[in-house]
Amino acid sequence: MERFISKSKFKPNALKYFRQIEQSGQELVITDRGKPTLRITPYRRDPRAALKALRDTVLRYDDPAEPVGSDDWEVLK
Repeated sequence: MERFISKSKFKPNALKYFRQIEQSGQELVITDRGKPTLRITPYRRDPRAALKALRDTVLRYDDPAEPVGSDDWEVLK
């Protein structure tokens, strides 16, 4: 579960929050004027954990090597 804290409260107590994240393993989201701007997560050495989090997240896989045409870019329209 994520916890939210403002930049102004985080700054003077950053080390305290870092220690809490290390001990609890919970994420901390830093907000600026009520909007989330940063997320601090504990470092995990196991690369399988990161890959496991991504498993089943690809929704569509057509042909990644296919060239993208200029008609496909909305910016160019």
